Amino acid sequence: MRIGFDAKRMFRNLSGLGNYSRGTLELMYKYHPDNSYLLFSAYDENRAGFVIPERVECVTPTGITCDISPSLWRSMSMAHDIRRRRVDIYHGLSNELPLDVRRSGAKSVVTIHDLIFVRYPNLYKKVDRMLYAYKYKKSCLLADRVIAISHQTKNDLMEFWNIPEEVIDVVYQGCNPIFYKRPADAAIASVRAKYGLPETFILSVGTIEERKNLMLTVKAMAEGNIDLPLVACGRKTPYADAIMEYAASKGIADRIIMLHNVDMSDLPAIYAMALVFVYVSLFEGFGIPILEALNIGVPVITAKGGVFGETGGDACAYVGPYDIDEMIETLRAVAGDTLLRESMMEKGHSWAARFADDAVAAELNAVYRKLM
Repeated sequence: MRIGFDAKRMFRNLSGLGNYSRGTLELMYKYHPDNSYLLFSAYDENRAGFVIPERVECVTPTGITCDISPSLWRSMSMAHDIRRRRVDIYHGLSNELPLDVRRSGAKSVVTIHDLIFVRYPNLYKKVDRMLYAYKYKKSCLLADRVIAISHQTKNDLMEFWNIPEEVIDVVYQGCNPIFYKRPADAAIASVRAKYGLPETFILSVGTIEERKNLMLTVKAMAEGNIDLPLVACGRKTPYADAIMEYAASKGIADRIIMLHNVDMSDLPAIYAMALVFVYVSLFEGFGIPILEALNIGVPVITAKGGVFGETGGDACAYVGPYDIDEMIETLRAVAGDTLLRESMMEKGHSWAARFADDAVAAELNAVYRKLM
């Protein structure tokens, strides 16, 4: 099969959708090298420093739309180049397809990551919501197959947009292989010194924004007198300032450590240092940081409801995302009980094996095979 991938995020996004795009190519290239892979990008710039595997072709714009706007080529006139390159299947990795994809002669697949902007419209600007709704729903209607990264996303597609169940395939994500093995003690010590981290702490990883709900953990620390530092790794938004203002008002600001520019290669060591990992987001499409923590071997506290039971299974402790008392109780229980933490870590390794690279690659390839 000749498979074309939307490579915009692959080259220009250092997290989230960029990681998914790069990971998808790497998995398919490794486990299904009999296919040919082409990367369609409107830009030559490779901000992510992504190393393109051998024998993978890169396709950039041709025609008049390239002169007008590279992004216009991506959304409205890519079909000519897809056809010219004799692509069998074109896969939109980040929620959208070219509007002219049906003129390309290729079968099409789109991955939909979440419909958070539909469920929580207050977290998005109106213009962004309208744009996402138009592009993403249109892509679902154009696609021959729709990949949802969880059953939660599949159910949302059916509930909000009436996408037929028979065209949706659930293909879970894995996580970056750097999280599959606990780092050596020397590497952990080096990263600890690099960021000036304490010996033990509660850890959070993810953009520090309202939806990630880090305030629940900070309030539990303050109201429950939980005498542990909190390390939060993630991009800063105004929500981070609100957290620090609250922490200062409660006299615990000195126990909140925010790291906004952590190298991906350092994250496994930071996970390995943590006593417990908290991820009580209000809503996610999947929740990759949970999988990262389970693979490294860190007990996880996450939120009840939504997708989190799919991602964490029986390996995690679950709390209501608005229940401070439950968070206090659970943090105390996990942080204070060595046997409980060891049991959670053992279950975590077992559960995380369900999302191994070979399994994810096989499920992706099965979707492509359906179309051939």
